[in-house]
Amino acid sequence: MEQQTISIAKAGITTMLNTRCSVVAAANPRFGTYDDLTNTADQMDFETTILSRFDMVFLVKDVRDPDRDYNLCKHMVSLHAGEAVEAREGPLSVQELRKYLSYCRNRCDPRITPDAAEMLKNHYVSIRQAMKQEKATIPITVRQLEAIIRMSESLAKMEMRDDVGVGHVEEALRLFTVSTLDSANKDRATVGLETLSEEEKEELQKAEEQIRRLVPRGGRKNKFQLESMLVQTAGIEERMARRAIHIMLMRNELQERANSTLQRDA
Repeated sequence: MEQQTISIAKAGITTMLNTRCSVVAAANPRFGTYDDLTNTADQMDFETTILSRFDMVFLVKDVRDPDRDYNLCKHMVSLHAGEAVEAREGPLSVQELRKYLSYCRNRCDPRITPDAAEMLKNHYVSIRQAMKQEKATIPITVRQLEAIIRMSESLAKMEMRDDVGVGHVEEALRLFTVSTLDSANKDRATVGLETLSEEEKEELQKAEEQIRRLVPRGGRKNKFQLESMLVQTAGIEERMARRAIHIMLMRNELQERANSTLQRDA
């Protein structure tokens, strides 16, 4: 994908063909839902050789927002009720947008300026050093450098420029940072126990005791039902309930089983 070519070696024929398509792929986490308290690496069931071939990798999470959930439900119900949906016209018609994209793709061939190239080199080296220290899930290699270059060139094409400037590289680096680097960060949304206050540590210990009462040794319980019981019956914050479950999973006191169930060790 990153080379925009495909190699074929079949029936004694070895050749290389140009590719004329982009690949957009989507996948669910290993355990069905994304867990903020678990490392991203533990939730991706892909080889790093596959992940490194995508220019950008985004984490799309189902955030619980009452207003957003209500609007989405309202839209879905209106579709099934047969209500008329108002069509919105954008600044460009579909035909004009196709012509614009075709022109940018076929007529624009921007080149990287020296200042932009220097910025690319400096940022690539610094990203590699940072990811090496963090032992990132997605390896940062020359493929990722080529991805940033492609994004920079695409941004310049959109503006019909002859040169790829510093501004284009900065925007490409921003996109790469909020997508692939954010996904590769193993410690995203996790906080160490040393950062907890004394009250939070006590609540965390209380949550673990409640889990041991609710799940007998060798017994099973649905993960989401267990979280709900901790919040509703024991009065524990949802964040601390999830953290307690995560810690017990890391200690192998709980085991993740099929159908989002947790089993306590016997």
